[in-house]
Amino acid sequence: MSTIEEVARAQEQTVEHRKIWDLPVRVFHWSLVAAIVGAFVTNKLGVSYFKYHLWCGYAVIVLVAFRIAWGFVGTRHALFMNFLRGPIPTLSYVVALLRGLRPHYVGHNPLGAWMVVALLIGLAAQASSGLFATDDIFNAGPFYGAVGKNLGEALTSIHRRLFYWIAGAIAIHVLAVAAHQLLHREKLVQAMFTGRKPHWWSGDDQSIRSSRLWLAALLACVAAGALAFVVAAAPSSAGDDLY
Repeated sequence: MSTIEEVARAQEQTVEHRKIWDLPVRVFHWSLVAAIVGAFVTNKLGVSYFKYHLWCGYAVIVLVAFRIAWGFVGTRHALFMNFLRGPIPTLSYVVALLRGLRPHYVGHNPLGAWMVVALLIGLAAQASSGLFATDDIFNAGPFYGAVGKNLGEALTSIHRRLFYWIAGAIAIHVLAVAAHQLLHREKLVQAMFTGRKPHWWSGDDQSIRSSRLWLAALLACVAAGALAFVVAAAPSSAGDDLY
């Protein structure tokens, strides 16, 4: 006889799902995870891995720039105007959670939406400040020489301190996702792989029909090209003030 878990699994397989998250959003999400982990690991491995740390920082800048642009021209649930909510709806959502209710949202819930914004801002500042940072030994960002020693050291301090705030925000994000996943049975992680959510969270009118890949590819190329152009214009004396 089937166990309860097997019955639940069989029922879940028969549930109709709707496409909510486009492919660019999903690729952005997991690429950003890889870039952040890569930046952390290469930093811990020491100065000889600085080049790879810098590349991870470049990746973060391109990804964040893409996601900000995609928030204005992307698909329905990727648009900022469709998932960012004001203080009153956000507070109402918090109160509902505290009362033990489980309000569902097709895309990001209000708290998750503001976490997305906070992480984008924090990562943009973190990665951008790294362009001007130095380790005071062998390596420096491409624009360290353009700002001088004092400002470079100040930006280096910002770059280092921001990491702890970002790490804290990421920890809160992961815990929130785990709570929804385990306590509320909302398969948020799976949705960020497949792009699909159960039909009872989203009617046919909420489903997206296209990922607009051509536009996403264009935006990604523009962001990468712009960064490459800016870095190529960096002062050749970027490391002259290290000593």
